Amino acid sequence: MIQRKTTKPVQVGSVTVGGGSPIVIQSMTNTDTRDITGTLAQIYSLAEAGCEIVRLAVLDDDAARALKDIAIASPLPVIADIHFDYRLAIQAVQQGIHGLRLNPGNIGARWKVQEVVRAVREQQIPIRIGVNAGSLEKELQEKYGGPTAAGMVESALGHIRLLEEEGYDKIKVSLKSSSVPLMLEAYRKIHEVIDYPLHLGVTEAGTVRSGVVKSAIGIGTLLAEGIGDTIRVSLTGDPVREIPIASEILRVLGLKQRSVELISCPTCGRTQVDLALLAEKVEERLAQLPPLDKPLKVAVMGCAVNGPGEAREADYGIAGGKGMGLLFRKGEIVARLPEDELLAALLHEIEEYVRNHQKPQ
Repeated sequence: MIQRKTTKPVQVGSVTVGGGSPIVIQSMTNTDTRDITGTLAQIYSLAEAGCEIVRLAVLDDDAARALKDIAIASPLPVIADIHFDYRLAIQAVQQGIHGLRLNPGNIGARWKVQEVVRAVREQQIPIRIGVNAGSLEKELQEKYGGPTAAGMVESALGHIRLLEEEGYDKIKVSLKSSSVPLMLEAYRKIHEVIDYPLHLGVTEAGTVRSGVVKSAIGIGTLLAEGIGDTIRVSLTGDPVREIPIASEILRVLGLKQRSVELISCPTCGRTQVDLALLAEKVEERLAQLPPLDKPLKVAVMGCAVNGPGEAREADYGIAGGKGMGLLFRKGEIVARLPEDELLAALLHEIEEYVRNHQKPQ
């Protein structure tokens, strides 16, 4: 079992980050924040997928003003993402947001940060110090000969110290890089010297194919070492796609119980059915299920000889053979069916399970 470091708890709206609380899944909208309707629609989609905190880009005064209506209507705590202009951070606080993310490499002079602290202090709004390797302060790049883990940690510690000197400790920290080895080294270093909650991520991870691999290795490695309190899987495109991947990383590590899980074999020379198509159709249906009061595990296996035994822990499953297949429960065969009836029979079992275990609304 993974032993997590107990960090200081930080409250982001209704969600607690750190302090031994469950790992929190975050994402960021890619809509124009000034488009209140479109932004809220995406936030609701993220919430439905399992996102727990959402971050919004605040590019100008109009975007800052839009935060008021968004924060009121959002089903998730809203974090304002600020670059360069400290005044936008202050405006965002005035609009009722639940957290700030500042990049110390581009927010500017000390007095600007002090002004932001004055704004957040009254409502105890947390600040995430977001260090990115690509925007590390110029003097630190010169000192270390480029973006390094040591430079990233020094940057974060400097800004932590600045907030602490202002008497403010509602802090989260991230040290992101598009290089997995660099982000691993940076997080491991900062983990040893602070007890503020850490937000994990591989920035600019790429499209689904490359981004999933980078995120699974980078985020997953740190979580397995007990490091991290909140995560974001960063993918190019629709942010809703990030959420099931983040959930799966947590589930695989035993850090999150998922109510529905599909397992399927990789296929081999014994497979005589279109297993990929069957698995995709089952996965599609499982993604549409309502919340359940008891976890459901479904198996789609390609071998009628070994399939039921190999998926014995599944609640329900099918195993294909030549022109026929087996329907099984907990590894026990309950029916032998023609191949074209397998999917319908499995879906019927799933629907029956849902009727008995759907959480009340």
